[in-house]
Amino acid sequence: MSSILPERTDGVRLQKVLANAGVASRRVCEQYIVDGRVRVNGTVVTELGSRIDPAVDLVDVDGTAIQLDATKRYVVLNKPTGVVSSMNDEHGRPDLRRFTKDWPERLYNVGRLDAETSGLLVLTNDGDLAHVLAHPSFGVTKVYIAKVDGRVTPQTIATLTRGVDLEDGPIAADKARLLDASSDTSLVELTLHSGRNRIVRRMMAAVGHPVIELVRRQFGPLHLGTLPAGRARELTTMERGALLTLARQAAPSADADAT
Repeated sequence: MSSILPERTDGVRLQKVLANAGVASRRVCEQYIVDGRVRVNGTVVTELGSRIDPAVDLVDVDGTAIQLDATKRYVVLNKPTGVVSSMNDEHGRPDLRRFTKDWPERLYNVGRLDAETSGLLVLTNDGDLAHVLAHPSFGVTKVYIAKVDGRVTPQTIATLTRGVDLEDGPIAADKARLLDASSDTSLVELTLHSGRNRIVRRMMAAVGHPVIELVRRQFGPLHLGTLPAGRARELTTMERGALLTLARQAAPSADADAT
């Protein structure tokens, strides 16, 4: 269902907002609007004269959220081992500050990886998004690759997805997959939405295969890809859109839980 936004003389023309956000050229953005591919606050808008307030209104194109707040920063880091997930470690250990010096904003890590674990860590100054990504109630999955001691069997993989009992309660992997196995070590891929401390290491120890090396390869829609260890980069427009879409979809359920 399309709509013309209420007549307003303030605000910014919708096609200009989209172009400034890096969606496409203004001419292409105008075509997106005419084609009914743009929504403002959940309503399709097809009128080229429409004006919005970028600080308040929520815009998406083809169902993907568009970042309009330029003050928000989103960074992905391939955290190396030996670094703690803190912006200021009180014990003087290597922390995350060295990876944020290229950005003027004060960034914070979303969740944690223990010092011995490497891989994908999100840094941002967007507190609402960080809450959605970090809180297990929103079901954002993380994918880990674990090199473990011993030969893992298909029966062990089934146990991980069925669930194991830990000291702080039972836990089951959303998915588990055996990638490789030799007589001495195995590679296991685990998908979890739990935020419990050192959960992969504790799960693998519980089934008799202690972790030797552990890396997080995926966090929600974000993939580590070929980013080298110790390097950080800003998210692409598509990655930001995927994260913001996820956060907006989670917002109604969060509001419902609060009532």
